[in-house]
Amino acid sequence: MTYNFDFAAVLAYWPLLLEGIWTTLRLTLFCTVFGILLGGACAVVRTGGPAWARWIVSLYVEFIRNTPLLVQCYFLIFGIASMGIRLPILVGATIALTVNIGAYTTEIVRAGIESIHRGQLEAATCLGLSRSQTYLHVIIRPALERVYPALSSQYVLLMLASSIVSSVGVEELFGISNRIQSETYRNFEIFVVLGGIYLVLAILVRGGFALLGLAMFPRRRKLGTPL
Repeated sequence: MTYNFDFAAVLAYWPLLLEGIWTTLRLTLFCTVFGILLGGACAVVRTGGPAWARWIVSLYVEFIRNTPLLVQCYFLIFGIASMGIRLPILVGATIALTVNIGAYTTEIVRAGIESIHRGQLEAATCLGLSRSQTYLHVIIRPALERVYPALSSQYVLLMLASSIVSSVGVEELFGISNRIQSETYRNFEIFVVLGGIYLVLAILVRGGFALLGLAMFPRRRKLGTPL
């Protein structure tokens, strides 16, 4: 059996591929920002909020972490549409990915907060720091510094997992590749190209998080601690 490889037929669609890459990166950026804000807020509530709020956050985290992302996407895009709440597909996908990554971020940041030694809190009290100053400089910042490698890895995985939203109609990179495959019938070539693009994107996103970490945590930069 012989097979004539024809990568040129796939690469001829490079404008579509660039469009898919741009959509994937936009999804990743928005979901990273909103996911960190949501996860950070939920982590603070789960570690120091009132009992009823901790219960709600715990329920949210356990529900999201124990249900498939694809089901969450279908619910937020098609499920609520049947109730009369219609969202643009890209907006619905962004919300679904944000809600999903927010649950994992909550647990990562919570672990960082709980790793702060009680003696540091007592020292902050002795120094006369306010509650907000203590939370920001003694709890949140050191906690984020400790869990930053785990957070950055989680958000690289988010970029890769964004391919799932192609199943609900979002024309990100994987969705675009399906269009190209249906027009060229070059299954092998398109998935080789797709795999290479995702590999490059993952390296670039990871590098971006490393540079951001160096800017945010100068102590790690001075000590040479991996990000």
